[in-house]
Amino acid sequence: MSDTDTRSKTRVKPKVERPKMYKVILLNDDYTPREFVVKVLKAEFGMGEDRAYAVMLTAHRKGVCVVAVYARDIAETKADRANDMARQAGFPLRFTTEPEE
Repeated sequence: MSDTDTRSKTRVKPKVERPKMYKVILLNDDYTPREFVVKVLKAEFGMGEDRAYAVMLTAHRKGVCVVAVYARDIAETKADRANDMARQAGFPLRFTTEPEE
């Protein structure tokens, strides 16, 4: 029997990391009606009326508001779909994504 047969084998555990999360951010503009912003927040982000209105008001007052935090692909898909809704309705409403720190 050789030395290699008697040694215990070391198992390497793969390091599993949580996926990096991304913020979906609502950018305020002076043209999109508040009611439409609330409609988009409810439709794409599953918010209730009160929550959607509060998010819209925060963006209106501060210029931006974090809508939600998701894994990158989900955040980008939701932002894109919300932007498409606004574009199709003829509004300049914009959602962006950025990495969560």
